[in-house]
Amino acid sequence: MSFDIQGYHLFNQFAGHHPFLDKTFAFLAQYSLELYIALFILAWFTLPKPEAKQRHALLIMGLAGVLGLIINVIVSHIYFRPRPFMVLKKGTFIQLIPHSPDASFPSDHTTGSFGFAAASWGKAPKWITTSFTILAILNGVARLYVGVHWPTDVLAGMVIGTICGRLLWKFSSVFQPITDYGLRLFHFGNYQHEC
Repeated sequence: MSFDIQGYHLFNQFAGHHPFLDKTFAFLAQYSLELYIALFILAWFTLPKPEAKQRHALLIMGLAGVLGLIINVIVSHIYFRPRPFMVLKKGTFIQLIPHSPDASFPSDHTTGSFGFAAASWGKAPKWITTSFTILAILNGVARLYVGVHWPTDVLAGMVIGTICGRLLWKFSSVFQPITDYGLRLFHFGNYQHEC
């Protein structure tokens, strides 16, 4: 589609010309999972010890990302779209990071990112919501900038992730035993005074 081609070049045209942006977006595109793991761990251990609800929000955030990725696996098996570097003429784009020639649609990174972020909206402290949402947006931009996704891959990931993030709260009580186990393991919440 012309929208995808134009939108792709709108972001990718800057790649290879700005070393700082190249390194920043390449890092975000490749290591966002590690950044999220660090954020989850930081949030879990820095929240006030009695705070059980916000730690439950962290669990739902993580599960929302996983659900989004499961949906993506199903979608990619039904509809295979090649990545930009698989179809565009060499010399018309810059690919900053290596990537396997697997399905481009939807973007797994964006889906997981927005699953995490959307599940935090209105449920987690502002610093968690803000950091996860900003990282999700930057991750989506990074996947376009480095040349491994089409714009509609990222948009679809945003939609799927957001739906998963909001949907899982409808069933959040089902996962409460998992949160309770984590609280008990680290002596948080109602278990903070137990030995």
